[in-house]
Amino acid sequence: MKLSDKVRYLREVEGSLRGLDRAMTQQELVRAIETETGGGISQSYLSQIESGSRPHLTNTTRLLLARFFKVHPGYLVDDPEGYHAELLSDVRALEDKLDLWLIGGAERFRRDPKLCKALLTLARHAESRNCLLLLEAILETPSLAERLLELLRPEIRDSRPFAKKASPINAHSVALQTPEAKKRKRRQ
Repeated sequence: MKLSDKVRYLREVEGSLRGLDRAMTQQELVRAIETETGGGISQSYLSQIESGSRPHLTNTTRLLLARFFKVHPGYLVDDPEGYHAELLSDVRALEDKLDLWLIGGAERFRRDPKLCKALLTLARHAESRNCLLLLEAILETPSLAERLLELLRPEIRDSRPFAKKASPINAHSVALQTPEAKKRKRRQ
């Protein structure tokens, strides 16, 4: 990925993270950088970086942008030719890819503020992969998702048309719904 693409992507994500439901404009980004870091970058310089006509940053600008976007300064360079992120086997690299995918999803669903917020919350969580695996386990347990929704977010349950009322949740009823419990029940 080229530096220009990375900076443009970070500007888009920053707008989403700030609840703008769109990418920040270059001018908004310049003002935010100045306000929040005390440093400065001109809109024309930012435009040159994003267009690719300035393929390299000064060290001062790299550190300023890294501090503002909360990324490692080493991220703000072109990836070497032949570099493919999918070749990385490090678990953290995979979680970073997952988090970026979730942020991209939040951007695509920005018109649904609740879904956008949920995806961003998941992306920001230190264990986003494990959260998704937990969600899978919840969904594989019949009626557990509905019961948890009723318990944790009753306002969502009440707003759904035709939502059936789930019975109160307790450890015994959840245990009876697990796949292992169903197998035992069938054998009896």
